[in-house]
Amino acid sequence: MNNGRDKRPKITGEDLLPGDPDRKTLIERMIRVDHAGEFGAARIYEGQLAVLGKQPVGETIRQMAAQEEKHLAAFNELIVARRVRPTILSPVWHAAGFALGAATAAMGEKAAMACTVAVEDVIQEHYADQSALLGDDEVELRNLIDEFRAEEIEHKETGLAHDAEQTPGYRVMSEVIKTGTRAAIWLSTRI
Repeated sequence: MNNGRDKRPKITGEDLLPGDPDRKTLIERMIRVDHAGEFGAARIYEGQLAVLGKQPVGETIRQMAAQEEKHLAAFNELIVARRVRPTILSPVWHAAGFALGAATAAMGEKAAMACTVAVEDVIQEHYADQSALLGDDEVELRNLIDEFRAEEIEHKETGLAHDAEQTPGYRVMSEVIKTGTRAAIWLSTRI
């Protein structure tokens, strides 16, 4: 029972405002964008590994990439099980993700980690927002998103521990990557 202390709606979409998507559309958009995001993240790590895979940091990147592959596999299953149309932008995210990963890795380990910090910061906020919208009727999806959010936070912390903030031009680079990530989220939710 929602006794006023818990702000979470009992049913997903219960607190929608006029103009908000209906419950079905809301869930489809969540799955679509999360699938696209995990696909893009996997491609970013593939790009980083293409450049830094043989460096000592390569093992750290491989561990994060393995978690992203697990996330992607879960959303691959949800896309099919829930009959959600994937984003038509997948070919763009395929190329853009790899290019972002490879380009930042070519700038050095710290820049690759700065990319990770920026992307994961936006993604963990995105997952938190999604989790807050999901009611008790979508507890499995909410738990999955919460689990993946915790791992995205770990990736961000790993990047920070690898001196991401010491990248020359860190603040500008971070804001550019965050803006691009937010734009990718907006587009993949709808297209």
